Amino acid sequence: MKAIWYEKQGAASDVLTLGERPEPQPAPGEVAVTVQASGVNPSDVKMRGGARGPMAVPLQIPHSDGAGIIKAVGEGVDPARLGERVWLYNAAYRRSGGSCAETCVLPASQAVPLPDQISVKAGAALGIPAMTAHRALFCNDGVAGKSVLVTGGAGAVGHSAIQIAKWAGAETIITTVSSAAKAAIAMAAGADHVINYRQQDVVEAVKAATDGAGVDHIVEVELGGNLAQSAQLIAEHGTIAWYGSESSREPAFPAYPLMFRNVSLQGIFLYSITAAQRDAAIADITSALEAGLLRPLIDSVWSLEDTVKAHERVESGERSGAVIVQPGGAG
Repeated sequence: MKAIWYEKQGAASDVLTLGERPEPQPAPGEVAVTVQASGVNPSDVKMRGGARGPMAVPLQIPHSDGAGIIKAVGEGVDPARLGERVWLYNAAYRRSGGSCAETCVLPASQAVPLPDQISVKAGAALGIPAMTAHRALFCNDGVAGKSVLVTGGAGAVGHSAIQIAKWAGAETIITTVSSAAKAAIAMAAGADHVINYRQQDVVEAVKAATDGAGVDHIVEVELGGNLAQSAQLIAEHGTIAWYGSESSREPAFPAYPLMFRNVSLQGIFLYSITAAQRDAAIADITSALEAGLLRPLIDSVWSLEDTVKAHERVESGERSGAVIVQPGGAG
């Protein structure tokens, strides 16, 4: 099979190899999937670059997310799943065989049925973005009837968070973006208020949108960079759920202002959430997809031969939505 792999960490152009690899076969409890679309996430490029620690395996086919069709099943897996359209998650986490290949073998539970109305490209954008968004929204009693601030609302996680919050019954959804084009994306996703943080004072704008009350829940893309702002905006008994802190790995912590308001801080790392949390995320994501209320945003689509460019697109910081590689061509 054709695949992309690397055997050492470094720049995409230096370490990614395109070539032929042996066709993998499913072990008991596994499925083999013909990969029609492979999602490229920031965690994929950070792992390849060495920013997330050393390699867990000697040879890595990258990308945790993907979508395609089950072509073979291992012992113990219902043969009725053959031919099923599925989306994949955690394919490359501590495993050699990620989704950036014509075939991906992984545990059957990590190949989730994809509703017929959802394209494989959209399916490949569900894993890390939608599941992270779901966990960030449901880490503390959910968001039904609450006010929610989503920072980075045109990013893959933020875009999913806006839609899932709307599906989950949030009363008010506010988001921050960096441009007019991204504002249009966030508004189309269902945000009630969109704030351009390069042109507006975020604290003043959020206070105005909430009649001075602040927000009950924050889905935070950049904890360190935004913590001083979030401390002013989070309401009593609120939750700040963060999944990134690149600008400051050890941010100053306003302990007493948050303690006095009984604020909860929750880090989100999708790879190590519990089985029950994963099952809840999958069930809710499926419901939102079937209801037509979750539609992943696609930034760009690349061929397997252009995987280096796809990684560079993610690293550029210019994307809005998911970057997709197609190992098997059009799908």
